[in-house]
Amino acid sequence: MPTPVDILILGAGWTSTFLISLCRSRHFSYAATTRSGDNGTFKFIFDQNNDDEPSQLDQFRHLPDATTVLITFPITQQGASGRLVRLYYETRVDSGRASFIQLGATSIWDTPSENLPPVQASRFQWQDRNSPYVFNDRAKAEDELLALSPAIQTTVLNLAGLWGGKRDTRNWVGRVAPTKDALRNKGSIHMIHGHDVARAILAVHAQFPRSAGQRWLLTDGRVYDWWDLASAWGLPTPKVDDDGADPDAAKSPQPTWVLELMLETGVRGLPRDTHLLGRALDSREFWAAFNLMPKRARLDKADL
Repeated sequence: MPTPVDILILGAGWTSTFLISLCRSRHFSYAATTRSGDNGTFKFIFDQNNDDEPSQLDQFRHLPDATTVLITFPITQQGASGRLVRLYYETRVDSGRASFIQLGATSIWDTPSENLPPVQASRFQWQDRNSPYVFNDRAKAEDELLALSPAIQTTVLNLAGLWGGKRDTRNWVGRVAPTKDALRNKGSIHMIHGHDVARAILAVHAQFPRSAGQRWLLTDGRVYDWWDLASAWGLPTPKVDDDGADPDAAKSPQPTWVLELMLETGVRGLPRDTHLLGRALDSREFWAAFNLMPKRARLDKADL
């Protein structure tokens, strides 16, 4: 059997780059899986649609024992969350004491008012982890995992939009607001940096009983206004051609559109009042419960 580890990351993707770095700096042992098994990872492919458990046992057997197992990929199939946990436990030499963290998304708290222009979103309200959520397949699978507590410690971290590293929110302006009408209907956006996601994961790992059986909502504590961001950033500045062409020749239209929209709608300053943004997420409970504050916020480029 492989050497036991503190953290086993099932699915070494974008989040793992921050988590592995933090594990190294804090001297937590870790292992990770990928579909290919390259770069020192364990090859592992969880087929959530395959309920033939004996056929999946072998790939679970070669995974190391871990104190905390982090599931980074979404599970949407009924019964799959329980099956993953069961197969992991069945392939341990000892029954083990592994706890499980599932990463989810704050989109389960989307409301009908998300689809309205912000100024028409009359049903605005703050939402937190205890607010009603959309009972979609992903949320059902998360609930299934949470239901395993207290016999097996489980928790779900529902993450806001992820940024950091190669994920630069400044590059999203052109896709989010390609036209003035598209920008008109954009309200709030909630984000969290990969480093803060890693800090949250290790905080839960170190104090799991505080989190067992609970779903948490994670943002960096801010409600960003797309008009504010589009006005400040616009499109990425074009590079100056070799012939010295002026990059302003391809000036971004978004800041001008924002000013026009402000005049049309009576908005006198940015960011707009929160109640005009259509959606606001409150993540205070998590940070307070684990005595933390987000370190990377305000989407500062230096924090990439």
